[in-house]
Amino acid sequence: MTSIPIHHYLIVAAALFCIGLAIAITKRHFIGILLGIELMLNAVNINLVAFSRYDPERLSGQLFALFVIVVAAAEVTIALAIILRVYGYYQTVDPDEVDQLKK
Repeated sequence: MTSIPIHHYLIVAAALFCIGLAIAITKRHFIGILLGIELMLNAVNINLVAFSRYDPERLSGQLFALFVIVVAAAEVTIALAIILRVYGYYQTVDPDEVDQLKK
């Protein structure tokens, strides 16, 4: 069994993080921004698991990855609730059009 070098994991994670950052910056609606943030969190998880793989005595990287997944799930839940409230009030999900808290 051949082992994949760690720099391959880091290259994939860096590419995924850059794609997520580009999506979060360029999208014009809240759902696209959330998707970009989720891609960036998944890139972090790849790094954590990759570093944990090369330190078999400790599973702290995998535990941190599990913690990141739980935080991401909570973040999505709260963000979707906020997005639904904003859409109900402004009838749009474009962040540029939501410029004030009171009308």
